[in-house]
Amino acid sequence: MLGIGESFGNSNKKEMNIAVLSPIAWSTPPKKYGPWEQVASNVAECLIQKGHEVTLFATGDSLTKGKLVSVCDTPYGEDLEMDPKVWECMHISNVMEQADQFDIIHNHYDFLPLTYSKLISTPIVTTIHGFSSPKILPVFKKYNDHCYYISISNSDRNKELDYTATVYNGIDSDCLSYNPDPDDYLLFFGRIHHDKGTFEAVKIAQKLNKKLIISGLIQDQSYFETKVMPNINSKNVIYVGNSGPEQRNKLLGGAYALLHPINFEEPFGLTVAEAGFCGTPVIAFNRGSMPELIIDGKTGFLVRNIDEACHAVFKLPNINREDCRAHALANFTREKMTDSYLEVYKKILKEKEK
Repeated sequence: MLGIGESFGNSNKKEMNIAVLSPIAWSTPPKKYGPWEQVASNVAECLIQKGHEVTLFATGDSLTKGKLVSVCDTPYGEDLEMDPKVWECMHISNVMEQADQFDIIHNHYDFLPLTYSKLISTPIVTTIHGFSSPKILPVFKKYNDHCYYISISNSDRNKELDYTATVYNGIDSDCLSYNPDPDDYLLFFGRIHHDKGTFEAVKIAQKLNKKLIISGLIQDQSYFETKVMPNINSKNVIYVGNSGPEQRNKLLGGAYALLHPINFEEPFGLTVAEAGFCGTPVIAFNRGSMPELIIDGKTGFLVRNIDEACHAVFKLPNINREDCRAHALANFTREKMTDSYLEVYKKILKEKEK
């Protein structure tokens, strides 16, 4: 661990020893769906590349070039016999009981780890990946003066909380291939849920008589069966399941455009950034963080409704796919994200030394 006289910027510089706490709903990185786990993995692996010592607290089947510590072999999202609350408690307490071994604990596991923060001396940096409900705010408010909160977009900041920084989620650009010659299909890629606007994407494609490919985890089975499934066929609206990294790369790169007609204030939207690395423009409803991810008219279009989305499809020839790729490389790489987190860590450790 860093000590007095071993701070950054002098000749006695030591690299940091960081604990990265990932969720255990899915593996880290996820085999398919798992955005929080994916970001935790990207942070951990890039920190390791930059020479820091990283311990990843995740499921036993997770992959890392650092040290892996786990309390469960598999994710509870894949094993219905596991009680999520029990394994969450076991998992979070495991890192806290070893807290004195680390300079920083980087929490990607929402509000529960905050309840340990006054019982340990190691600073906890918490990336707030979104607020599942206003009901969780009392925990964040209680530890507001003691912990370090990171927002993943400026739009997702809560006025009652203090933030150390905004750090956009970063992606491993090597996993996404630029495709200058896409196919003619539109793509919906994300959770199958009303919030994500799967049905709206179907309506956009149908009004334009264009092929739509849908890929994603079915999070709301009733919504899928009543709103989406009746429109699926083998020709115009195709559901290809919950895609892993290789298929995601192929689908995103081959799409004429990604449709992202969200019905909520989305805190970030990994798929929107991922599409950019493939050169694929995004047509999104103008809500939440979308204006921070999309340059309207240059890397996609921000629209208000289905009719405007249909009109935007006709303007897609004006988009240069190289601009989409360049924007993603400039703003959403895991290297840029990790450098921003390192600045946060350094600031916290310097304050701690005073």
